[in-house]
Amino acid sequence: MNILHISDMHFGPRHWLGKNKVLLDKLNSYATDIVINTGDNTTDALENEFRAAGDFLKSIDCQHIVSIPGNHDKRNMQSADYFRQYIDDTEVIRPLIRENCRKKNIFLDEHTNGIKEHLTDINFLKNITINDESILVVCLDSNSLYEDNGFVDKEMLRTLSLAISKESYDKIILLNHHSILDTDSDPLFNSQKVVEFVRENNIEHVFCGHTHHLSIMRSTDLYHKHSFTQYKNGSLSSCNTPNDTNMFLYYKNFGTELMEIHVIRAIVENESISFEEEIITCY
Repeated sequence: MNILHISDMHFGPRHWLGKNKVLLDKLNSYATDIVINTGDNTTDALENEFRAAGDFLKSIDCQHIVSIPGNHDKRNMQSADYFRQYIDDTEVIRPLIRENCRKKNIFLDEHTNGIKEHLTDINFLKNITINDESILVVCLDSNSLYEDNGFVDKEMLRTLSLAISKESYDKIILLNHHSILDTDSDPLFNSQKVVEFVRENNIEHVFCGHTHHLSIMRSTDLYHKHSFTQYKNGSLSSCNTPNDTNMFLYYKNFGTELMEIHVIRAIVENESISFEEEIITCY
């Protein structure tokens, strides 16, 4: 199984300076079974930005594309509506007990006009079969409305764990926008709760974005005897970041002893675009 990992496209004023067709041609040159997109599809969560991001994602040649929101995708009270309209009209998982939720603005006032979805969190599962192997993709919303810092609601974690327990799968992976092993100036405040969630559900692979910097780290809990690897991607928003952060990742033979991690950096100079590829072997 091969996985293509993109993140932080920031459609809008911070989006990629290069030509989208050149980038799409490069993305589509990799034989991939699943595309994972770890958030910040937009700059300011405007409808035209969501529409542009959705059109771009639909142009990627892959049957299974899984996208989650980032903190920039939650700068608008209509964010959940726009995400489901233009990115993925998925059935979100609702908290078991609404009154137990402590996340700020996780629910909008039910009398707010012009809003279809008053639950602002977008948590969901996708069970994908590749070559007779079932992959459960757990999509965790680590973002809060109008905030750049991350926070995960404990009641949503409990709800997701129950939903996972009802699924049948061969492999399980987690997608969340904020890192849970390292951080930046806008961190996930209660990352330890997510680490516990990862351990309790025996998740071995976690994918994220947010910081625009490449990081591949493995954490081992000697007491609980559980290990997981976090794959943190760079950005495809070259406008406001140094060239070295402009990249996407390709995981060949994912989850096997022969896995290779391909780091494909995009170099934008004036109107010229080139790509540099580095291969990290895991065996």
